[in-house]
Amino acid sequence: MQFNRIRAISLDLDDTLWPFRPCLVRAEAALLAWLQTHAPATQTVLADPAALMTYRARAQERHPELRADLSGLRRASIRAMLEDCQEDPALAESAFEVFFAERQRVDLFPEVEEALGQLSERLPLVALTNGNACIHKAGIGRFFKGAISAAVLGVAKPEPQAFHAAASLAGVHPSEVLHVGDDWHLDVVGAVAAGGHAAWVVRSPEALGIAPGWAPGHGLGPAHDSSTGADVPHLRITDLRQLCEQIGG
Repeated sequence: MQFNRIRAISLDLDDTLWPFRPCLVRAEAALLAWLQTHAPATQTVLADPAALMTYRARAQERHPELRADLSGLRRASIRAMLEDCQEDPALAESAFEVFFAERQRVDLFPEVEEALGQLSERLPLVALTNGNACIHKAGIGRFFKGAISAAVLGVAKPEPQAFHAAASLAGVHPSEVLHVGDDWHLDVVGAVAAGGHAAWVVRSPEALGIAPGWAPGHGLGPAHDSSTGADVPHLRITDLRQLCEQIGG
């Protein structure tokens, strides 16, 4: 990878700048508590630990137009549950706001704030996410030129339009953007297919809040994409500190 060709960086958010699972666990716990108080008829359904996941999957099937809108899907799933339990579906918005407030409460990985400060001094940064997190509520908005979400754009990674939109916001050509993310298919394969460059963040399972037993690695070089049969050149790192070191070098 020729770093002198990089003129902007786009960054994924969940599991790249902070662990997503703890946010989701807190948010769903807050949602359950609120429903038990304000929509008590849902308690029978919610006795099943998989209920929220089941309703979300159903919402995806029933509302394909919301495929890129995670907030919309969550609202639809809550509304469907309320209707099934003969509770007022108008409660869905208040329930979602409780969920969303906790979903926005993130804990940055230890190196992120310092790394973003260093990177933003060198290059314009753009947040590019399929999720519904907010860089300003996360306390890091000052480092970014702007943010693009799939819900607003109407297109999600790995579609090329998502990466091209990030390049446009940064004011550079797609070939001049290094996209940084944790998902191999959505972030790495997608960025390279869109004509850009990619850095794959492979953190430890403990950092992500998941079960241990998986060992990350890092280094420069291609990796094979089983879906296309092609090699995908990328930078592999375990945290943003290593990205700063690579670009600085």
